Amino acid sequence: MLNTSTSLFLRLSKLSTKHIVILKDSRICLTTISNRMVDITFKGHGDRYDGITVDSDVEPCQLPAFLKRLQASLEQWKKEKKRTIWFRISLPYASWIPILTENGFKFHNAREHHVTLYRWLSDDEFCNVPPYAHTLLGVGAFVYRENTNEVLVIKERHSPIVTLWKLPGGYLEPGENISDAAVREILEETGIQAEFKSLVTFRHGHKYAFGCSDIYMIAYMVPQTFEIQKCNQEISECIWMKLNEYAEHPEVHENNKEFARHFIDFLNHRKSIVVSYERHPLSKEPICVYSISTIPNKYRTPKMELKPSYKAHIQNRWIDMHMNVRTGYTSFTPRFNFSLSAAGSLWCSCLS
Repeated sequence: MLNTSTSLFLRLSKLSTKHIVILKDSRICLTTISNRMVDITFKGHGDRYDGITVDSDVEPCQLPAFLKRLQASLEQWKKEKKRTIWFRISLPYASWIPILTENGFKFHNAREHHVTLYRWLSDDEFCNVPPYAHTLLGVGAFVYRENTNEVLVIKERHSPIVTLWKLPGGYLEPGENISDAAVREILEETGIQAEFKSLVTFRHGHKYAFGCSDIYMIAYMVPQTFEIQKCNQEISECIWMKLNEYAEHPEVHENNKEFARHFIDFLNHRKSIVVSYERHPLSKEPICVYSISTIPNKYRTPKMELKPSYKAHIQNRWIDMHMNVRTGYTSFTPRFNFSLSAAGSLWCSCLS
């Protein structure tokens, strides 16, 4: 029986020079094969929650090989005790989606050009993946001319109730601060350049656009220009209106009238929510910190009084809320907006 060396020699003698060269570099070939086996799995990038995120644009894979690569990756991640696996898939790789859902992945969120799916791998813990962002944030503003006691108001061209006077404003864009959004929206809709000063009040409601909750901030802003150049695509009318007139105008919704009353109250005591800029302790990213402070009065405007009927309205609402808190009921009608103006300070204090 031939030994291994003799057998190998006889086999090599029958091969061409080309084949012998390849076998001569067999160690290199084996190393390459080993590296390719590593490439069978997706690498992704880890997060602080012991999860993995795979981005289709970073690690592209053609459909015929995707299933095998996915299954190998899942086996490896289970061995490594990974918890949540995320796949961020752009439009060119949308064909991955049916395969992922067949392998236990669920939809988490979607944008115009990509969708994100996830799978909870841990068998030792219950799934604690939070739902995607579910609250919209918008800002409207009292752009106030103190020397004339006027505010900037608009009528929207495309609105279910086109006859109502509203405050200019809109939704924040991704990554945009409240103050920056207020400045942008005022300029886009009215052509007025305004300076953000503070927040006066806000309302919080549910079942708004896309089934989301909605927070609407009301800002105090000072105009730097005064000539109106409205956006004809969005705005049908835009004028300067006396603040007292706006607070009682028949073509103003009751919610906005209440905002106006809070703003009148703010003008008397000058306390509102101002912004300062800090950095997040972990990410070191800039953050906005809001706190109650006093805003100086540039003009000596006469003290504005609320009507007795509105004072009684505030007292009754505070009593209703106080009773709800004492008895454990926390459901309030949509007209209740939690305000940090003086009129609403009683509502906040009864919860503290």
